[in-house]
Amino acid sequence: MQQRPELKKAIGGFGFFTLALGSMIGVGWITGLKGMFTNAGPLGTIVAFLLGGGLMMLIGTCYADAMRRIPVTGGEVAYAYRAFGASKSFIVGWCLALGYLFVSAFEAVSIGIVVSYLVNVDYWPLYEFNGSTVYGSHLLLAALLTGLLAWMNHRGVSLASGTQTLLTLLLLGSAILFISVGFAKGSPTHLEPGFGNGGKGLWTGILMVFVTTPFWFVGFDTIPQVAEERKEDVSPGLLGRMLILAILGSTLFYVFVFLSAGMAAPWTDIIDDPLPTARAFEKASSSLLWARLVLLVGLVGLLTSWNGFFLSASRVIFALGRARIINPVFGRPHPVYGTPTASILFCGLVTFLGALLGKQAVLLLVNVGSLFIAVAFLGVAFSLFRIRGIDDRLTGLRGRLVPVLAGFGAGLILLMMLYPGSPVMLAWPTEWIILGFFVLAGMAFWFSGTQSRNAITEKEREELMLGSSAPAEKTGNVS
Repeated sequence: MQQRPELKKAIGGFGFFTLALGSMIGVGWITGLKGMFTNAGPLGTIVAFLLGGGLMMLIGTCYADAMRRIPVTGGEVAYAYRAFGASKSFIVGWCLALGYLFVSAFEAVSIGIVVSYLVNVDYWPLYEFNGSTVYGSHLLLAALLTGLLAWMNHRGVSLASGTQTLLTLLLLGSAILFISVGFAKGSPTHLEPGFGNGGKGLWTGILMVFVTTPFWFVGFDTIPQVAEERKEDVSPGLLGRMLILAILGSTLFYVFVFLSAGMAAPWTDIIDDPLPTARAFEKASSSLLWARLVLLVGLVGLLTSWNGFFLSASRVIFALGRARIINPVFGRPHPVYGTPTASILFCGLVTFLGALLGKQAVLLLVNVGSLFIAVAFLGVAFSLFRIRGIDDRLTGLRGRLVPVLAGFGAGLILLMMLYPGSPVMLAWPTEWIILGFFVLAGMAFWFSGTQSRNAITEKEREELMLGSSAPAEKTGNVS
């Protein structure tokens, strides 16, 4: 067997933190605020995100434990392989890659929405989707930025990581400014009604927001995807601490943004605006300048999230290809830049295809993407519980109780999104068609990789997947 392909090691400890935090924040707090406040109100939205943040802390603890043991590219793919073998590893990896790519496509759609609020770019109407016009100018913008991200990630992880750090620091500094304006010039009375007015009921509204939190919080798991690309002085334990800090930081960010936006102006007066977050701060300050600042911060957050998920999706696909679970062409790094070129090209293609759906795809991408991410999170919880049974180094409360609680939370979200009659079930027929299409695409990827899987032994695959983390003797099922 050929030598195990390796990616370039170039990311420092703080780079991992900004990669995760920048990926988690994104632009959803601008483009998704209308649906959140309508369903749950500002206080209900905050409750949902606190619950979601708590669930993510449990899941993040699972990640931190597993990452200390298996600090390799692909994260969840490797954990599932160590615990259950190639087929389960593929299911987790495919769902995770799709979750990342749905976020990437969400950003590709959102860039046109946010920019058009600053400068009119609604040119060259092409077709209608779900009652909304898709403009050629929006697709051109999405294509240009997707191409830029693909090029940047192709040229090297150090360029992508350095850009992420710079943009994340700019994002946080600017966000502190406009959040302060919301608190200083707003009023708590503007939060009324605190728990929505959509007629959904208190807990139904909160649940409708809560089930989407995997989509808004996903991003902390970008750290395990590139764990193998850490510099020599960065330990797996430090990666785990950066992951937990990123979850805490993003939870606080969301809570303060939602609270300040709700206080800035009566939310029922601005909720029908295309971008109510920007409108709220414009009314609070009586100045268009602050609305533009919010949108510029949103653009920065969009780029940090987009870059993080694009990078991470390519690493998941690379890990599956390197282990010959799918076509090995996806597991070959560039000989000069040390980046997974074929995986990057695949991620760019899927991202742009998602952008073709236009503005009305925003909610669709959130819902279906949340389901795929919840499947991946459930897989991580099961994997860690299984690894606990075959590796006595993962002991104690976190090795037993935390995976159970994390798995219960992820499973509950899945159940609510799939159970007929549930108020948060995937919408028929559009969201179910999208789900079915990508399930069939996953089956095609799996069966097309049969020859490459059979070309090597399981021991060889284990070494390709886990590297130095592979156990001395095989103890798990790899069927």
